Amino acid sequence: MKKLLLAAIVMLALNMTGLAQSEKYVAAMQKNLAMSDSAFAQAPQLIALSNNFERIAVAEKSQWLPYYYAAFFLVNNGFMQGEDMSGGDVIAERAEKLLMKADSLSPKNSEISTLKSMIATLRMLVNPYQRYMQYGTIANSELQMAMDQDPANPRPYYLKGQTTKNTPANFGGGCDAAANDFKTAKEKFASFTPTSAMAPNWGADRLDKLMKQCGLN
Repeated sequence: MKKLLLAAIVMLALNMTGLAQSEKYVAAMQKNLAMSDSAFAQAPQLIALSNNFERIAVAEKSQWLPYYYAAFFLVNNGFMQGEDMSGGDVIAERAEKLLMKADSLSPKNSEISTLKSMIATLRMLVNPYQRYMQYGTIANSELQMAMDQDPANPRPYYLKGQTTKNTPANFGGGCDAAANDFKTAKEKFASFTPTSAMAPNWGADRLDKLMKQCGLN
């Protein structure tokens, strides 16, 4: 009887510890996600936010989302370098290492494939003329994979449309060429429900701005 009582006390203590750790994890994630909108105003803030999520990931090694967000904010910092994209490879390499950990925890994940496409795009932008065939192909392939993995995910369609819009018209780009993907993304954003309050749910605002630029709103 004493052994059973002791075992019950130990199990209760373990459950309480796990609950406390879970609550701490959720609180840390929500706190940093709440800062994400303002972080896009200045590139250094994105680095700080990426570092915050990486620290959460180190503490919560079984969770894929902190690794994902650490890579996500890092990549977006890379896109904000301006005309000189020479530092893109260093940023992309670090982001890839973080995302590989997320991928190992949540394989065949549409959101992770979408971010892989963004990393490939960042590498391409270091030297678009020399790298388009290599990294442009990877970026498109990852977007298609993301669409296949979760047809309801609007972000691959939004990014595909954005890439097409930014491609010169003589290479098949521009607003008209991007219109169908933008409209598809808009429809999917309208019906998309994230799997949790912490799950990726970005892109809708930026899509609206791009569609407005193209006269599609």
